[in-house]
Amino acid sequence: MQLPEYQQPTRSGQPIPDQVAEKQAREIITAAYEAIASERPTSYRDDTPLPVVGSAPPVPQPGRPPMSQKATDASALMLSGGVASLLLGGSASLVMWASGYADPVALAIALGAPTALVLAIGGLVGRVKATVEAAPPTHHHHYTGTVVQDSRSTHTQTRGVWAKTNNQH
Repeated sequence: MQLPEYQQPTRSGQPIPDQVAEKQAREIITAAYEAIASERPTSYRDDTPLPVVGSAPPVPQPGRPPMSQKATDASALMLSGGVASLLLGGSASLVMWASGYADPVALAIALGAPTALVLAIGGLVGRVKATVEAAPPTHHHHYTGTVVQDSRSTHTQTRGVWAKTNNQH
């Protein structure tokens, strides 16, 4: 689309009248908007849903808060320990109720010993696991044929306006 012609000021240096200048400005603006409207849009909004798996950073989801794997494992261990203690207490109550009379000390020893044993084994396994994780990894390299180790180092200097690099061994 072509913009409308506008009137040049006269050669005598006289400015054009305000009404004429305003009319020309309106015509130029209208023509520019028409040219923009006839062309393709310069932006596009893609409303398609995002893929489930991608490179986007994780976003906190409803429910349990985000935790590290170690914290998640500890949380699951605490929850299962709570359920186990509930079952243990319920079974002890059931035994006492069924027998009509039971020695509380004997019940505490009989039902507390397995719990103490499980806690001791769990602590031992945790310490062994921490020791294994703290140890440095072992690297084994197996080569066939001639092996040459080059221990030279390169010192690079870049100087000047026109950068010239000199590599020296």
